[in-house]
Amino acid sequence: MTKFVFVTGGVVSSIGKGILAASLGRLLKSRDYSVSILKLDPYINVDPGTMSPFQHGEVFVTEDGAETDLDLGHYERFTDTSMSRLNSVTQGSIYQAVINKERRGDYHGGTVQVIPHITHEIKERIHRVARNSTPDVLITEIGGTVGDIESQPFLEAIRQFRKDVGRNQVLYIHVTLVPWIPSAGEMKTKPTQHSVKELRSIGIQPDILVCRCDRPLPDSLKSKVSEFCDVPVGCVIPAQDVSTIYEVPLRMEEEGLATQVIDLLRLEQRPPQLQKWQSLVECLSNSTRSLEVAIVGKYVRLTDAYLSVIEALRHAAITINSHVNIHWVNSEDLEKDGAETHLQGIHGLVVPGGFGIRGVDGKIKAVEYARSHQIPFLGLCLGMQCSVIEWARNIAQLNPAHSAEFEPQTPNPVINLLPEQEDVVDLGGTMRLGLYPCRILPNTLAAQLYEKEVIYERHRHRYEFNNAYRNLFLETGYVISGTSPDGRLVEIIEYPQHPFFISCQFHPEFHSRPSHPHPLFQGFIKAAQDYTGEPLGTSEIQEDFTPKTPLPANLV
Repeated sequence: MTKFVFVTGGVVSSIGKGILAASLGRLLKSRDYSVSILKLDPYINVDPGTMSPFQHGEVFVTEDGAETDLDLGHYERFTDTSMSRLNSVTQGSIYQAVINKERRGDYHGGTVQVIPHITHEIKERIHRVARNSTPDVLITEIGGTVGDIESQPFLEAIRQFRKDVGRNQVLYIHVTLVPWIPSAGEMKTKPTQHSVKELRSIGIQPDILVCRCDRPLPDSLKSKVSEFCDVPVGCVIPAQDVSTIYEVPLRMEEEGLATQVIDLLRLEQRPPQLQKWQSLVECLSNSTRSLEVAIVGKYVRLTDAYLSVIEALRHAAITINSHVNIHWVNSEDLEKDGAETHLQGIHGLVVPGGFGIRGVDGKIKAVEYARSHQIPFLGLCLGMQCSVIEWARNIAQLNPAHSAEFEPQTPNPVINLLPEQEDVVDLGGTMRLGLYPCRILPNTLAAQLYEKEVIYERHRHRYEFNNAYRNLFLETGYVISGTSPDGRLVEIIEYPQHPFFISCQFHPEFHSRPSHPHPLFQGFIKAAQDYTGEPLGTSEIQEDFTPKTPLPANLV
């Protein structure tokens, strides 16, 4: 029977509930327990797919095509387990489901209320994950902060849960803050006390308290927290700040978190197998070289918008005992100042995904700079589309050329909708989302990196490479090294006249793991390590190009 762990947070937002849940998942998996992790988000949006990255950060995409909170990326990376759409639940999706049932008459004319209808739907979503994946332990993170109005239905639902499934089947972990007050010269437990009081007023007594702090938590304060919050002193777990999130599971193991959880859930105590994870953290801490990598994006004011890209770069750097020093470059600055101003001295350049026309021309300039200076380049999703636009403008001389997404009337829509997509207007449900196969062309860089004929990668986009330009693209020296199995959709492009230039329509960063870096990122980081900073000679094809294949009449 599945055991249930609920993780709540107090005092402040961004307290680290997601990392704590992921770390506990890693510790339980290291003891050979199967684990799944669920995120309950209190916002009214149905999913984060239409939310601004500046407000919400990255949208993580699961293999079955769900647009989810970025914490699911942490869950997958820490537990090396793929999540599904069942692992992400928002308050908006709960209310939508309940209202749909009411419209169908499922409640037989009864008054629909938060209790029991909303709370019952929340509990059903938790049980659904347990039934679907049958884990030994299901960890559920409650988004928001205790005391928030929007979190109350979730807290009430998990309060009821212990009564529904049995006391020994459920465990509550509360993550709080123990701040250092410089003027007093001491740490204060009062915020934690008030947070626990707020939680207890709802009817939930935490079994374990995880206390975030920026320095060691004295035993005297642990005893004080234990006494005032009615939690055994062994269940007061300090969580001191660390240099990398991948160190958190090791620190939590030292503090006895997993041991306490297993005891309270009455599971068998097993020795943890954390040797590989320990080696990984040591490699991160003892890297001998720093690689300067630029990420050119439009959401760089909130770096969480590119969280999976950052982590994938770090995973790849571990394999060559290097540290990645990321240079955040706003693509709009490139439009104003030019690429040379912001991109000198880098070893590699990444253009990640995004939506909307703002900053796109800056990304295109970044692609041109990497190609002409022969700097290792990796384009992701919109980054690939910008690579195609840059080719059309500067190599094929198709001016003006653009994506139909940004310039619907462009005479050269090298990126365009598929015919069956043209009449679709709804946001959030119209894109190519989730896992799709890709066939790799032999004797290409992609084939060398993947070492497979067919790969499966996650997508999140609507617009595609326009096949009307495919022959022209190939004649100018570029290679289409990955397509859909039927050959219709272009998935990967390369420029062989370059040390490392590859772009993909999908999001490889979602498949990267600390112990299994993604092949494209591994190849990119290796190329960045080998880059000398001296151009190896640029192609003259830009100056001498004369198309052999005439364009279709409607595109001339």
